[in-house]
Amino acid sequence: MTRYDFRLVVDDDMQMLRDWLARPHVAEWWDDDDDDPLDEDIPEGGDIRKWVVSLDGEPIAYLQDYRVHAWDDHPFSFLDPGARGIDMYIGPADFIGCGHGSAMVRQHALRLIDEGAPQVAIDPHPDNIRAVRAYENAGFEIVGPARNSPWGRFVPMVFRGAAPSDAGT
Repeated sequence: MTRYDFRLVVDDDMQMLRDWLARPHVAEWWDDDDDDPLDEDIPEGGDIRKWVVSLDGEPIAYLQDYRVHAWDDHPFSFLDPGARGIDMYIGPADFIGCGHGSAMVRQHALRLIDEGAPQVAIDPHPDNIRAVRAYENAGFEIVGPARNSPWGRFVPMVFRGAAPSDAGT
């Protein structure tokens, strides 16, 4: 199993993250008005963590996790207190379609569960079939129909643990 390194985003990462956001395969799905992953309105105590994900020392993705109950009207407010949400994108296009998305989001979801999160949620756009399938392969399950949120249209998915491909290992 490939292991990914997660490190917190620093100011020196911003140009790389902006460059990734401008790439067509990211811009199609990542709606970020100010194109700056560090500039987000975070509620008091919002507890959002932003990560650069690397493979063999090479940065390949951006991932953020956040406390879903920091927003009063968050679409995942039905989850238990302490639940975390994840958003992510892969920057370099040559890492798409190789299983990295599933593997890194699974690794991070397991980490969040180990840290005490009762559930982990993710919200891909319903037309982003590649992402929905990747998250299903990672162990996330669709828990309702597609719906709208302040951040756009999404399919609600919650991490249920072992993916069918590695159950029992």
